[in-house]
Amino acid sequence: MSSRADPAPAGPDAPSGAPDAPVVVAGAGPVGLVAALLLARAGVPATVLEAADRCEPAGSKAICFQRDVLDVLDRAGCAERMIARGVTWTTGRTYYRGTELFAVTFPDAVRGDVPPWINISQAEVERYLRDLADAEPLVDVRYGHRVTGLHQDEDGVRVRAETPGGAATVAGSHLIGADGPHSAVRRLLGVGFPGRSFDDRFLICDVRADLPFPNERRFYFDPEWNPGRQVLVHQCPDRTWRIDWQMPAGYDFEAERASGALDARIREITGDAPYEIVWASVYRFHQRCAETFRRGRAFLAGDAAHLYAPFGARGLNSGVQDAENLAWKLAFARRGHGSELLLASYDTERRAAARENLAVTTRTMEFLVPHTAGERDRRLTALDAALTDPGARARIDSGKLAEPYWYIDSPLTTPPRRPGSAPAGGFPRAAGAARPPVPGVLCPDGPCVVDGRATRLRRLFGAEFVALAAAGERCDRIRESAAGVPLAVHALDAIDASGAVRAALRAGPDTVHLVRPDGHLAAVLPAFDPGAFTAALLRACGRP
Repeated sequence: MSSRADPAPAGPDAPSGAPDAPVVVAGAGPVGLVAALLLARAGVPATVLEAADRCEPAGSKAICFQRDVLDVLDRAGCAERMIARGVTWTTGRTYYRGTELFAVTFPDAVRGDVPPWINISQAEVERYLRDLADAEPLVDVRYGHRVTGLHQDEDGVRVRAETPGGAATVAGSHLIGADGPHSAVRRLLGVGFPGRSFDDRFLICDVRADLPFPNERRFYFDPEWNPGRQVLVHQCPDRTWRIDWQMPAGYDFEAERASGALDARIREITGDAPYEIVWASVYRFHQRCAETFRRGRAFLAGDAAHLYAPFGARGLNSGVQDAENLAWKLAFARRGHGSELLLASYDTERRAAARENLAVTTRTMEFLVPHTAGERDRRLTALDAALTDPGARARIDSGKLAEPYWYIDSPLTTPPRRPGSAPAGGFPRAAGAARPPVPGVLCPDGPCVVDGRATRLRRLFGAEFVALAAAGERCDRIRESAAGVPLAVHALDAIDASGAVRAALRAGPDTVHLVRPDGHLAAVLPAFDPGAFTAALLRACGRP
C-alpha cells in the first residue's frame, strides 16, 4: 500500500527485503526505545526516527511504573537503575473531605524482588533508555527525522522523513509507529482514532519540598482546598512531589500564577515549607483507541494506538507492554519461526488490552468527572455513604491501578486441558482481581536457582520460549519436541528448591508449563505428550 508521498528508492539504507534490514521505529520516546532495545536483544537491528532534535526531555507526563512493566524494562536493561533511583510505594489511600475512606496495600518487595510500584520521572527513564540505545550497535537513533511518507509492499517498508538537511528515505522490514498521540504513522496509514476528550483541565505541578508525608499514593475527593473536584499527590525522587488538581474547563494557569493564587493553592498542601516548582503543565484527558493497531507491515504502539485518563497509571505501562508484545513477534517472524497469524495476533491481543483499559478508565472518569445529573447524584451518594458504611466504599473509584492483560482468548493460547483447571465461576475479569495461572495469563514470579546462580523466574524470559517441566527426566524429550522453535527447558525440581514457583504455578507432579518470550503462559499441559506440546508451541508461534 502507499500513503501520501511515496518515497524514492532507499539510497544508502539496506533494501527493505534484505535479511539485515532494520525494523523502522517512529518515535524515540520510552515505547519506541523499549521496542528497539528488545529487538536488538533478539538480534534484530532497529532504526529509530525521532522528529525532535536531541535534547533533554522537560517535565514528566508519567511517573508510576508497575512491577510487571519493570520486568519488561529489566529485559530492556534499565530496571535496576530505575528501582535504585525511584521511590517505592505499596499503599494507596483515598480520602473524602478530609476523612480516609480506605487504603489499598500491595505486598512489599522482599530482597531480590521487584517492588509493586515505583515513582520516577518518565523523562529520567527516557535518558536511561537513550544511554542504552547509544551503547547498542543494533540500534540507530536519528534525531531531527520527521516522518512524512510511507510506502510498503510485500518486500518491506520505505519511510520518508524530513530532516534539517532535506528529505531522507529509510528502508526496513516493518514499521512501528510509537510517535505519540498525534502520530504521523497513524495518519499516513489512514487509521481512525475514535474516542472522547474531557473538558475539565488538570493542573500538574512537580514541587520540590521537604514534606512530612509517607511514600504513598494519596487521592483526595472534594478537599476543602479544591472543593467539588479532586487532588492526587505522589512522592518522586529528589524530594519532589507530583500534585495533580482537577480544574474547571476555563482554568487559566498564567493568570493564577500572576495573581499569586497558584502559590496559595500549593501551600494548601506544603504549608509553610519552602518549595520550588520543578515543572508545571495543564492538560486535558482523552479516551481513544485506534481502529486497528496494524496495517500490513506497519504497527501502532503506545499513545499512537491508545490514550487513557492517567488515574490508574495505565498509559505508559500499557505502552511498554505493547512494545514487548510486538518486538518478540517481529523477531520470530523475521527468523521464520512465526507466521502471518503471529503478527496479526499483535492487534488481537493488544487492542483487547486497550479496550479493557478504556473500559476501566472510562468508569473512573465517569465517577471523577460526571457529565450527567444521574452520574453526579451517584457519585455524591456513594461518597456520602462511604463516610459511615464500609460496604459502600467498593463503589468509590479513584482509579483502578494498572495490571497486565490476560490473553486467554488469543489464537496463540492453548486452552486448558486439565479437568478442573478452569476457575470456578469463570475467569475473574474485574479490575484488580487475582488471576489464576491459566494459559494466557502472565506467568507468576518466584525465586529460583539456575546453574548455581540465584535469580527470579521471570529473568529467564525474553529471548525464547521457556518450558517448565515438573521433573528433570522429561527435559530432553521436551527439547526434542521443539520443532526448531527457540526453546529453553527447566525442571522445577532442579530450580525451585523452596517450592514457591510450583505453588505459584499450581504445578502438579507431571505438568508442563509453556511460557512465551513476553512471559505469558501459552499452555499448561497436565502431563507431557510430544504431540500436544509441539502443537501448543507451534500454535503460540501462529503456526497451528
